[in-house]
Amino acid sequence: MANLIIGDIQGCADGLFAVLEKAGFNPAVDKLWCVGDLVARGADSLLTLQYLYDLGDRFHTVLGNHDLHFLAVANGIKQAKASDKLGPLLRDKQLKRYVEWLRHMPLATMCTPSILLTHAGLYPKWSVEKAISLSGEIEQKLQGSSWKDLLRMMYGSEPTRWKDSLTDIKRARFIINAMTRMRFVDMEGNLNLSLKSSPAAAPAHLQPWFRIDNPQLQPDQRVIFGHWAALQGQTDSQQFIGLDTGYVWGNQMTVYIVEENRLVQANAVKKKA
Repeated sequence: MANLIIGDIQGCADGLFAVLEKAGFNPAVDKLWCVGDLVARGADSLLTLQYLYDLGDRFHTVLGNHDLHFLAVANGIKQAKASDKLGPLLRDKQLKRYVEWLRHMPLATMCTPSILLTHAGLYPKWSVEKAISLSGEIEQKLQGSSWKDLLRMMYGSEPTRWKDSLTDIKRARFIINAMTRMRFVDMEGNLNLSLKSSPAAAPAHLQPWFRIDNPQLQPDQRVIFGHWAALQGQTDSQQFIGLDTGYVWGNQMTVYIVEENRLVQANAVKKKA
């Protein structure tokens, strides 16, 4: 049995199928994990969810920002943009089934005892254990009877800095932002959620979250994440593995095979004009 972790699919079913075939994924014995953003922007969000849902317990995912936004759109809280390409999924007769399925997914999970999966990464002031615990707080809300209230209140970029004393929506929003939207952090631990560039183009006072020292992260622990296409997977560290390599933007879909410590990539097919 192998554990395969795939980067942001974003409704690109062609890339999903291509990279799984190239990686030799066998759903009868292997397990597929995803770092989130299953849907939106690609042409086949419906086909993507149909396939992943049908894998049953052979598939596990964390939620990305696009997945949470899809839940809000499906419940009339937000309107979909044309660029989201969610129309076929929103019109599908099984929409409710996919919504219920996704809202029971976590923001963070352990793929193995030493590998943490989150969509955006690990906030530098949290341990792996803290991230799992805080994810559990959001899971409880998202799976509870007032889950739509969480979706209504999650939008916004404040607060920018974590405090254990945060409560209610401020606490929930920070947890969601750190796990699904984070890229750059300053030395005081403030999130900058507006900058999406590569690290080389960032101002000096902002650093990628994985370059800020985290004494709570143990040497044998690894963090595997997506979300940051401009990064192209380059972290310069074996401890932090970025899997969003921008297939939806014409680049690659990436899978990491845990047991082989190996990346497999499929190139996007260039559309003829």
